[in-house]
Amino acid sequence: MKKVFNVLVVFALLFGFCIPAFSQVNSMSMTSAKIDDFDTEPEDWKWTVNASRFISEDYPKFKYFDGIADALRSFHEGENDPKVFGVKVAFDRKGDNWFEIFPSNDDGPYEIPLKGHVSTLDFWVWGANYLYFLEVMVRDANGVVHVLPAGSLTFNGWKNIIIKIPGWMQQKSKLRSGPKNLTFLGFRVRTDGSEYVDDFVIYFDNIKYMTNPIPIIFDGYEFLDMDFSDAETGGGAGSDANDAETSSADSSEEVN
Repeated sequence: MKKVFNVLVVFALLFGFCIPAFSQVNSMSMTSAKIDDFDTEPEDWKWTVNASRFISEDYPKFKYFDGIADALRSFHEGENDPKVFGVKVAFDRKGDNWFEIFPSNDDGPYEIPLKGHVSTLDFWVWGANYLYFLEVMVRDANGVVHVLPAGSLTFNGWKNIIIKIPGWMQQKSKLRSGPKNLTFLGFRVRTDGSEYVDDFVIYFDNIKYMTNPIPIIFDGYEFLDMDFSDAETGGGAGSDANDAETSSADSSEEVN
Protein backbone atom coordinates (compact mmCIF):
# COMPACT_ATOMS: atom_id res chain seq x y z
CA MET A 1 0.00 0.00 0.00
CA LYS A 2 2.85 2.33 0.87
CA LYS A 3 4.46 1.60 -2.49
CA VAL A 4 1.26 2.55 -4.33
CA PHE A 5 1.04 5.78 -2.34
CA ASN A 6 4.60 6.72 -3.27
CA VAL A 7 3.83 6.15 -6.96
CA LEU A 8 0.78 8.40 -6.73
CA VAL A 9 2.86 11.12 -5.10
CA VAL A 10 5.37 10.96 -7.95
CA PHE A 11 2.60 11.32 -10.56
CA ALA A 12 1.10 14.22 -8.63
CA LEU A 13 4.45 16.01 -8.61
CA LEU A 14 4.91 15.42 -12.33
CA PHE A 15 1.49 16.76 -13.24
CA GLY A 16 1.65 19.55 -10.72
CA PHE A 17 5.03 20.98 -11.70
CA CYS A 18 6.13 19.67 -15.08
CA ILE A 19 2.98 20.11 -17.17
CA PRO A 20 2.38 23.80 -16.35
CA ALA A 21 5.96 24.53 -17.34
CA PHE A 22 5.14 23.40 -20.89
CA SER A 23 1.51 24.48 -21.21
CA GLN A 24 1.55 27.99 -19.75
CA VAL A 25 2.26 30.91 -22.10
CA ASN A 26 4.69 33.51 -20.82
CA SER A 27 2.96 36.90 -21.08
CA MET A 28 6.15 38.83 -20.29
CA SER A 29 8.82 38.98 -22.99
CA MET A 30 10.66 42.27 -22.60
CA THR A 31 12.82 43.49 -25.45
CA SER A 32 14.77 46.64 -26.22
CA ALA A 33 13.74 48.66 -29.30
CA LYS A 34 15.72 51.50 -30.85
CA ILE A 35 14.28 54.93 -31.58
CA ASP A 36 17.54 56.45 -32.85
CA ASP A 37 21.27 56.08 -32.16
CA PHE A 38 22.14 59.02 -34.50
CA ASP A 39 24.77 56.97 -36.35
CA THR A 40 22.71 57.24 -39.55
CA GLU A 41 19.97 59.72 -40.41
CA PRO A 42 16.47 58.18 -40.63
CA GLU A 43 14.89 57.97 -44.08
CA ASP A 44 11.30 58.97 -43.21
CA TRP A 45 12.00 61.84 -40.83
CA LYS A 46 14.72 64.05 -39.39
CA TRP A 47 15.42 65.85 -36.12
CA THR A 48 14.66 69.54 -35.82
CA VAL A 49 14.58 72.14 -33.06
CA ASN A 50 12.37 75.11 -32.26
CA ALA A 51 12.38 77.51 -29.34
CA SER A 52 10.32 80.10 -27.42
CA ARG A 53 9.99 83.74 -28.40
CA PHE A 54 13.13 85.18 -26.77
CA ILE A 55 15.56 82.93 -28.64
CA SER A 56 18.60 84.90 -29.85
CA GLU A 57 19.15 85.59 -33.52
CA ASP A 58 20.58 82.66 -35.52
CA TYR A 59 19.61 80.19 -32.77
CA PRO A 60 18.85 77.38 -32.10
CA LYS A 61 21.67 75.57 -33.85
CA PHE A 62 21.83 71.80 -34.25
CA LYS A 63 23.90 69.15 -36.06
CA TYR A 64 25.40 65.66 -35.81
CA PHE A 65 28.82 65.24 -34.20
CA ASP A 66 31.25 62.34 -34.07
CA GLY A 67 31.40 60.79 -30.61
CA ILE A 68 29.82 58.44 -28.09
CA ALA A 69 29.57 58.01 -24.33
CA ASP A 70 32.38 55.86 -22.94
CA ALA A 71 29.87 53.41 -21.44
CA LEU A 72 28.46 52.76 -24.93
CA ARG A 73 31.71 52.54 -26.84
CA SER A 74 32.21 48.78 -26.40
CA PHE A 75 28.61 48.13 -27.53
CA HIS A 76 28.84 50.11 -30.76
CA GLU A 77 28.16 47.99 -33.83
CA GLY A 78 28.05 48.71 -37.54
CA GLU A 79 30.31 50.23 -40.15
CA ASN A 80 29.39 53.88 -39.45
CA ASP A 81 31.33 55.92 -36.94
CA PRO A 82 29.30 56.67 -33.80
CA LYS A 83 27.55 60.03 -33.77
CA VAL A 84 25.49 62.14 -31.39
CA PHE A 85 22.96 64.92 -31.95
CA GLY A 86 23.91 68.33 -30.54
CA VAL A 87 21.92 71.50 -29.91
CA LYS A 88 23.18 74.96 -28.99
CA VAL A 89 20.84 77.73 -27.81
CA ALA A 90 21.01 81.28 -26.51
CA PHE A 91 18.20 83.53 -25.28
CA ASP A 92 18.02 87.32 -25.06
CA ARG A 93 16.82 87.34 -21.45
CA LYS A 94 16.40 85.11 -18.41
CA GLY A 95 12.96 83.70 -17.60
CA ASP A 96 10.73 80.85 -18.65
CA ASN A 97 12.53 79.99 -21.87
CA TRP A 98 12.31 76.61 -23.58
CA PHE A 99 13.31 74.70 -26.70
CA GLU A 100 12.12 71.40 -28.18
CA ILE A 101 13.94 68.65 -30.07
CA PHE A 102 11.53 66.55 -32.13
CA PRO A 103 11.28 64.40 -35.28
CA SER A 104 9.65 65.93 -38.36
CA ASN A 105 9.15 65.41 -42.08
CA ASP A 106 7.72 67.45 -44.96
CA ASP A 107 4.24 67.31 -43.39
CA GLY A 108 5.38 68.74 -40.05
CA PRO A 109 6.08 67.06 -36.70
CA TYR A 110 6.42 63.30 -36.96
CA GLU A 111 5.33 60.98 -34.13
CA ILE A 112 7.42 57.83 -33.71
CA PRO A 113 5.22 54.81 -32.84
CA LEU A 114 6.38 52.77 -29.83
CA LYS A 115 5.30 49.18 -30.42
CA GLY A 116 4.02 46.77 -27.79
CA HIS A 117 3.40 47.68 -24.15
CA VAL A 118 6.15 50.15 -23.25
CA SER A 119 7.59 50.11 -19.73
CA THR A 120 10.51 52.57 -19.94
CA LEU A 121 12.18 55.15 -22.16
CA ASP A 122 15.98 55.07 -22.07
CA PHE A 123 18.48 57.58 -23.50
CA TRP A 124 21.83 59.26 -22.92
CA VAL A 125 22.14 63.02 -22.52
CA TRP A 126 25.18 65.27 -22.16
CA GLY A 127 24.64 68.00 -19.58
CA ALA A 128 26.49 71.29 -19.23
CA ASN A 129 25.72 71.66 -15.50
CA TYR A 130 23.06 74.34 -16.02
CA LEU A 131 19.88 74.52 -13.95
CA TYR A 132 17.72 73.53 -16.90
CA PHE A 133 15.00 70.89 -16.79
CA LEU A 134 14.51 68.09 -19.30
CA GLU A 135 11.09 66.69 -20.25
CA VAL A 136 9.95 63.92 -22.60
CA MET A 137 6.71 64.23 -24.56
CA VAL A 138 4.57 61.24 -25.56
CA ARG A 139 1.02 60.79 -26.86
CA ASP A 140 -1.14 57.98 -25.48
CA ALA A 141 -3.62 55.80 -27.37
CA ASN A 142 -6.45 58.21 -26.50
CA GLY A 143 -4.63 61.04 -28.26
CA VAL A 144 -3.65 62.83 -25.04
CA VAL A 145 -0.15 64.37 -24.85
CA HIS A 146 1.80 63.68 -21.65
CA VAL A 147 4.91 65.55 -20.50
CA LEU A 148 7.15 63.28 -18.42
CA PRO A 149 9.82 64.94 -16.23
CA ALA A 150 13.35 63.65 -16.78
CA GLY A 151 15.13 65.70 -14.11
CA SER A 152 17.52 68.62 -14.14
CA LEU A 153 20.63 69.01 -16.28
CA THR A 154 22.88 70.03 -13.39
CA PHE A 155 25.64 67.58 -14.27
CA ASN A 156 28.70 67.51 -16.49
CA GLY A 157 29.13 65.04 -19.33
CA TRP A 158 27.10 61.98 -20.24
CA LYS A 159 24.31 60.54 -18.10
CA ASN A 160 21.93 57.66 -18.78
CA ILE A 161 18.32 58.60 -18.03
CA ILE A 162 15.54 56.02 -17.71
CA ILE A 163 11.90 57.13 -17.46
CA LYS A 164 9.15 54.77 -16.37
CA ILE A 165 5.89 54.93 -18.33
CA PRO A 166 3.04 55.20 -15.79
CA GLY A 167 0.87 52.09 -15.61
CA TRP A 168 -2.30 54.17 -15.89
CA MET A 169 -1.30 55.60 -19.29
CA GLN A 170 -3.49 54.20 -22.08
CA GLN A 171 -1.26 52.40 -24.60
CA LYS A 172 -3.89 50.64 -26.71
CA SER A 173 -7.04 52.13 -28.23
CA LYS A 174 -10.33 50.24 -28.20
CA LEU A 175 -11.33 51.98 -31.44
CA ARG A 176 -10.16 50.71 -34.82
CA SER A 177 -9.92 54.32 -35.98
CA GLY A 178 -7.95 55.40 -32.91
CA PRO A 179 -4.17 55.45 -32.35
CA LYS A 180 -2.64 51.97 -32.25
CA ASN A 181 0.44 52.79 -30.21
CA LEU A 182 1.98 55.10 -27.70
CA THR A 183 4.00 57.62 -29.74
CA PHE A 184 7.19 59.53 -28.99
CA LEU A 185 6.91 63.27 -29.71
CA GLY A 186 10.30 64.56 -28.58
CA PHE A 187 12.21 66.39 -25.85
CA ARG A 188 11.65 69.76 -24.21
CA VAL A 189 14.23 71.69 -22.20
CA ARG A 190 13.15 74.53 -19.88
CA THR A 191 15.43 77.11 -18.32
CA ASP A 192 15.28 78.08 -14.65
CA GLY A 193 14.28 81.71 -14.25
CA SER A 194 17.58 82.68 -12.59
CA GLU A 195 19.98 80.58 -14.70
CA TYR A 196 22.27 81.95 -17.41
CA VAL A 197 20.80 81.65 -20.90
CA ASP A 198 23.41 83.11 -23.26
CA ASP A 199 25.35 79.92 -24.07
CA PHE A 200 23.95 76.41 -23.58
CA VAL A 201 24.84 73.13 -25.29
CA ILE A 202 23.24 69.67 -25.01
CA TYR A 203 23.79 66.35 -26.81
CA PHE A 204 21.65 63.20 -27.14
CA ASP A 205 22.51 59.61 -27.99
CA ASN A 206 21.09 56.08 -28.08
CA ILE A 207 17.36 56.69 -27.56
CA LYS A 208 15.50 53.40 -27.02
CA TYR A 209 12.63 51.86 -25.07
CA MET A 210 11.80 48.63 -23.27
CA THR A 211 8.61 46.94 -24.42
CA ASN A 212 6.62 43.76 -24.09
CA PRO A 213 5.41 42.89 -27.63
CA ILE A 214 3.27 39.89 -26.65
CA PRO A 215 0.06 41.75 -25.58
CA ILE A 216 -0.45 43.12 -29.12
CA ILE A 217 -0.16 39.70 -30.80
CA PHE A 218 -3.18 37.39 -31.01
CA ASP A 219 -4.57 34.71 -33.31
CA GLY A 220 -5.67 36.59 -36.43
CA TYR A 221 -3.55 39.69 -35.73
CA GLU A 222 -2.77 40.01 -39.46
CA PHE A 223 -6.45 40.78 -40.23
CA LEU A 224 -6.36 44.14 -38.41
CA ASP A 225 -5.16 46.08 -41.44
CA MET A 226 -6.40 44.15 -44.45
CA ASP A 227 -6.79 46.19 -47.67
CA PHE A 228 -10.45 46.66 -48.70
CA SER A 229 -9.69 49.19 -51.46
CA ASP A 230 -10.50 46.72 -54.27
CA ALA A 231 -13.45 45.03 -52.49
CA GLU A 232 -16.93 44.85 -54.03
CA THR A 233 -19.59 47.25 -52.76
CA GLY A 234 -23.11 46.13 -51.88
CA GLY A 235 -26.33 48.11 -51.51
CA GLY A 236 -28.03 48.87 -48.22
CA ALA A 237 -31.65 48.41 -47.13
CA GLY A 238 -32.42 51.94 -48.27
CA SER A 239 -31.19 51.13 -51.75
CA ASP A 240 -33.52 48.10 -52.00
CA ALA A 241 -36.52 50.18 -50.94
CA ASN A 242 -35.73 52.89 -53.51
CA ASP A 243 -35.39 50.27 -56.25
CA ALA A 244 -38.80 48.80 -55.30
CA GLU A 245 -40.47 52.24 -55.36
CA THR A 246 -38.92 53.04 -58.74
CA SER A 247 -40.05 49.71 -60.17
CA SER A 248 -43.64 50.31 -58.88
CA ALA A 249 -43.76 53.78 -60.39
CA ASP A 250 -42.57 52.47 -63.76
CA SER A 251 -45.34 49.83 -63.74
CA SER A 252 -48.01 52.47 -63.01
CA GLU A 253 -46.88 54.59 -65.92
CA GLU A 254 -47.12 51.61 -68.28
CA VAL A 255 -50.73 50.85 -67.18
CA ASN A 256 -51.83 54.44 -67.76
